[in-house]
Amino acid sequence: MSDRKKVQKFILSEAEWRQRLTPEQYRIAREHGTERACTGPGWDEKRKGVYRCVCCKTDLFESRTKFESGSGWPSFFQPIAPELIEEHEDLSLGMRRIEVLCAVCDAHLGHVFPDGPRPTGLRYCINATVLHFIPDEA
Repeated sequence: MSDRKKVQKFILSEAEWRQRLTPEQYRIAREHGTERACTGPGWDEKRKGVYRCVCCKTDLFESRTKFESGSGWPSFFQPIAPELIEEHEDLSLGMRRIEVLCAVCDAHLGHVFPDGPRPTGLRYCINATVLHFIPDEA
């Protein structure tokens, strides 16, 4: 039996998602796309704050867990809470990867790899286009 907490799902129709998101956000979040490295909004953000899902506004990552991976995408070593992220095997592009989704709205976020820093050893490689950065108040 898992001790993971259940999250309340946020569900919209395809038409509602298209109305709510920009075409690029829709392509990445709802169609499992990706952005080119170093092109997403705020991919190199250095300020302290929280990264929210652009689809459902759920807080997913904190800046204190962000690190420079050299990949061109925001990288984090852990989510705010494990129940906010779902992971699925992704066999696309002729390779085995672990896809990362927002557990609340099922938005495609990116992938997680086992080559991150301590303490987790994980690298959540996330598309900047599907994150909305909220800076800490000074």
